[in-house]
Amino acid sequence: MSVEILEERARWARGVVRAILEPGEARREAPCPRYDECHGCSLQHLEYGRQLTCKGRIVGDALRRIGRLSVEDPVVEGSPLELGYRNKATMTLRRLRGGRVVAGFHELADRRRIVDIGPECRLLSPGLTGLWRDLRAGWGPEASLLPPGRELRLTLRAGREEGALLIRGGRGNGRPKALLEAVPGLGSIWREERGGGVRHLVGGESLEVVWMGESLKLVGGAFLQVNSEAGALLHRFVLEEAGELGRRKMVDAYCGAGVLGRKLASGGNRVLGIEADPLAVAEARRGAPEGFEVVHGRVEESLEGVLPADLVILNPPRTGLDPRVPEALGRRPAQKVIYVSCDPGTLARDLARLVEPYEVGGVRSFDLFPQTSHVETVVTLRKREA
Repeated sequence: MSVEILEERARWARGVVRAILEPGEARREAPCPRYDECHGCSLQHLEYGRQLTCKGRIVGDALRRIGRLSVEDPVVEGSPLELGYRNKATMTLRRLRGGRVVAGFHELADRRRIVDIGPECRLLSPGLTGLWRDLRAGWGPEASLLPPGRELRLTLRAGREEGALLIRGGRGNGRPKALLEAVPGLGSIWREERGGGVRHLVGGESLEVVWMGESLKLVGGAFLQVNSEAGALLHRFVLEEAGELGRRKMVDAYCGAGVLGRKLASGGNRVLGIEADPLAVAEARRGAPEGFEVVHGRVEESLEGVLPADLVILNPPRTGLDPRVPEALGRRPAQKVIYVSCDPGTLARDLARLVEPYEVGGVRSFDLFPQTSHVETVVTLRKREA
């Protein structure tokens, strides 16, 4: 392989492949014709089985090197869908000189540039593909129905029967009513405020999705896994790791819309969810089963007050845990901790902070993002015997 180094630092370098001198045994033609220029994917050139092997190595290396843990590379459960799995995607729209509009993902060789991507993207689900195609066709000349401004971030999510659009950046609201009428299948439009939070502009005030057989009504930018089939496999594994149900005290930290908390409470447990997003809290509380309560607040500020517990589930954002979280779990240990992570580096860092009162009971990874380097990992920690 011939690589041109574009940027070099003391501990890392960034480059671009200029030529393949001799293809590896697992190398294949990328399914997407835009693969060589688009930064949306990074592993399409590998057969899917080899992608899973590579992701296991990424996780294992991080846990050993950063976390100082003696673990093997984990098994990585593959996604039922290798392509067409995303029910949600965020695109960048940029207005250029001469009235030209481009919208898509950042360019592989120069991330300051945007690759104009239409419905040919191979990662989008059929429903999301149709929404993106219709949005591009319906936003008008120079995207005039969207808020003015050089650059916007557009997040589309496909629901059970219709989709939702969340707009970030730009000035004002644009013409949301006209945009809603122009885009078939679009049910609501939301606006992210500069100081955080979201505001409903037009259309329905929630988006119905089905998750593990349960109907959820998501509001604004509420979090839910973008790969429904693989995400359900991960959630079922977490429920299995939770163990035998029945009258135990559990904490579901970063609980989002309360998918796991609801399932655990339905088994007779007392479950306390903690979530900072007020819209997600409202959905988690809606029709919550007996035994499931939700605290609106930050995990680092609320956790210690509800410990100890038989089980604590941690599912933080990519940045990982605030240092106060492992400190609280060290002072008042739970019998079992299940940590769900989307970033091997921050997972390894946090496990190093948690290792004193706990021991690693198991590591399993799940491929929620085929064709990319991202991977979800579930680590089960058990309280050490005195």
